[in-house]
Amino acid sequence: MLRRVLSFFIPIKIYEKKSAVSQNLEITWNNGELVLDSKNTNYSYGSLQRILKIGLKAIGFNKIQKMQSVLVLGVAGGSVIKTLVNEIGFTGKIVGVEIDENIIEIANKYFKINEIDNLEIVIADAFEFVLKTKEKFDLIIIDIFQDTKMPNFLFEKFFVNRICFLLNSQGFVLFNTMCLTEIDNKRNEQFVHLVDAKAFHVKKIPRIELHNELIIIEKKL
Repeated sequence: MLRRVLSFFIPIKIYEKKSAVSQNLEITWNNGELVLDSKNTNYSYGSLQRILKIGLKAIGFNKIQKMQSVLVLGVAGGSVIKTLVNEIGFTGKIVGVEIDENIIEIANKYFKINEIDNLEIVIADAFEFVLKTKEKFDLIIIDIFQDTKMPNFLFEKFFVNRICFLLNSQGFVLFNTMCLTEIDNKRNEQFVHLVDAKAFHVKKIPRIELHNELIIIEKKL
């Protein structure tokens, strides 16, 4: 309790772990809450949870409550999953895909995501999962980072087409991106134009927490 109180004045690190995938992972008390960070950015809870909640609100909490299935690519500490279950009241199936086993161990220990009944965790590469899965989803959340870097495959046409294919009718994609340079800004603009405008609505929610830009894709039919 003391560390939590002190964290309103200064962040207090309580755990650190090296990861081959995510490099350095840290659990910190910050402003009275536990957060998961990499070396240079917030991975779960804290600012990231606020960012994705804004995206979910833009889609509509009422719509999400009525959905049957959600795919989360990039689980980290599970903050967006906690938002879905605890704040929105989503009771359908959640499939969380995470490549880094170390992160899931941390998420289970510190954030208790293993206690969420409607959550299935899959340890796998997101690209391979998307390529192989036969399931379709009402909502796909993409939140994949290696520290501040985003894998190139996320912005390739094949991946965009495959993600859109996995959406049910009137389904949504919520894509969290980080824009640190002008090249990143152009990359996001090019991504938007990769989506079939005849079948999907696409919009950007600009600059949340300075560097984050959310992209929302909605399937028309």
